[in-house]
Order: sequence, then structure tokens, then C-alpha cells
Amino acid sequence: MVLSEAESTDLMDRMFQLRCACEDLHTAILEGEDATELSRMSGDLVAAARRAERLR
Repeated sequence: MVLSEAESTDLMDRMFQLRCACEDLHTAILEGEDATELSRMSGDLVAAARRAERLR
């Protein structure tokens, strides 16, 4: 499968969002964020991963 330039850019944007969500959750864990916030953030991470896995 070959991605167009626009599709490739979109995929890279979604991967960046995924990485940011991972880093945010990691930081929140290190800073002792409460369980409610960690649960919300982990939901955001799952959503970002689902978006990132779409190729088209």
C-alpha cells in the first residue's frame, strides 16, 4: 500500500498525538495524579491509538 502525501502527513499527525498522550500519561503517573484523572487520560490514550492505527 502506498500512501499519498496527505495520507502520510495525516498518519504522522496521529502518531504525534499518540506519543503526546503517552508522555502526558507517563508524566501524570510520575506526579502522582489521582485515579480519576489517570483513568480519563488512559481513555484519551486508547482513543489516540485507535485513530493512529487507521491507515486510510
